[in-house]
Amino acid sequence: MLGMRSPSAEGVEEAAVSRPRIVIVGAGFAGYHAARTLCRLARNNAEIVVVNPTDYFLYLPLLPEVAVGLLDPRRVTVSLPATLPDVRLILGEVDRVDLDAREVAYVDPEGGRDQITYDRLVLTVGSVNKLLPVPGVAEHAHGFRGIPEALYLRDHMTRQMELADASDESDERAARTTFVVVGAGYTGTEVAAHGVLYTDILYKRHPRLAERQPRWLLLDVADRVLPELDERLSRTAASVLNERGVEVRTGTSVREATEAGARLSDGDFVGTRSLIWCVGVRPDPLVADLGLRIEQGRLAVDAYLTVPNRPEVYACGDAAAVPDLTRPGEITPMTAQHAVRQGRRAAHNIAASYGQGRPKPYRHKDLGFVVDLGGTEAAANPLSIPLGGLPAKALTRGYHLLSLPGNRLRTGTDWLLDTLLSRQTVQLGLVRSPAVPLDTDSPELPTPAGRR
Repeated sequence: MLGMRSPSAEGVEEAAVSRPRIVIVGAGFAGYHAARTLCRLARNNAEIVVVNPTDYFLYLPLLPEVAVGLLDPRRVTVSLPATLPDVRLILGEVDRVDLDAREVAYVDPEGGRDQITYDRLVLTVGSVNKLLPVPGVAEHAHGFRGIPEALYLRDHMTRQMELADASDESDERAARTTFVVVGAGYTGTEVAAHGVLYTDILYKRHPRLAERQPRWLLLDVADRVLPELDERLSRTAASVLNERGVEVRTGTSVREATEAGARLSDGDFVGTRSLIWCVGVRPDPLVADLGLRIEQGRLAVDAYLTVPNRPEVYACGDAAAVPDLTRPGEITPMTAQHAVRQGRRAAHNIAASYGQGRPKPYRHKDLGFVVDLGGTEAAANPLSIPLGGLPAKALTRGYHLLSLPGNRLRTGTDWLLDTLLSRQTVQLGLVRSPAVPLDTDSPELPTPAGRR
């Protein structure tokens, strides 16, 4: 493997020290699959290190189902030690990379600082919430990027319906039963589609709210939902949302957020206690601190996923501006589908840099997308064939089960139980609002100091 000689029995310690060290920063879709592929290609002759704030890989596409109590949060978290036993895991948040010294510095979960050197570096730091200069949004809105935010949203929706039931004030009841999702992309559309079903369940369990049906609004400045996907998927999703009573307002966003509600760009004021920010993502701020060339906010790389003039540094996933060879002059979008493939390609090219095989450029073939709309509804276009309803739902769940690196049986069992049993709707109280600020650079819980 890697074209290197295996260590002899008498020089195991010396050989272990001399083995090349491959450091992967981040264990999202790109980082996890890069590590997994390198385990197969290089585990005997290279030290593979993953630096990540948590000990799990988060399967983001199923996060909306966690937020509505359909899936246990552990189903979408895949243990790194259990599934990558040949990888050395370092729990920490990388905040500095010295490219000349080939050194990565990080802060561990308890605030301690340390560093590690590398022979090859794979930057897969992912993305964080995209903030816009809208007054009040950072203080009154919440994003949707990780387990803490999903658990918070589930408790928050449950709490608002219960507080509305307890109130005799008409305006307060209206505000607490109104939910506004900003951003009708992949995440926002799924959050609204699942969320309205969840609050309908809560509504039926609170007969005092008989006259106050939950109200959901989905806003986007684009002219349709899912603007980045095929128009046929957009029409299917819009039809489902309309049937469920979700008010889709295109060409509209938030002008100002307050404690009492949101002032929209069309002048309307919507009283609400629930402003869910899903306007998109931006590369992790670490990218801008590297002093390397940036393209559209992302780290510039070549088609082989290497940084120009830094052949030992690779980057892929949301943080990297990877050339799209199928669309000359453009870069690949920030999707899980690309991140997975790029992570695998980066691993093969790293092995090739040590003489195992030949490096190849990243080139992809679009296999289509799936959008889970909750209940029995979904939208999908496998191989450009548009599907909706139950066929799309079956395909969507099958795709997610195949893509999950673990927990498949447990996830399938949760889905089955949801069809047989009523949904549990209690508040757990595990995550409170201060723990999930929208302006955090990390999708996980911050340190006691407020940031990791």
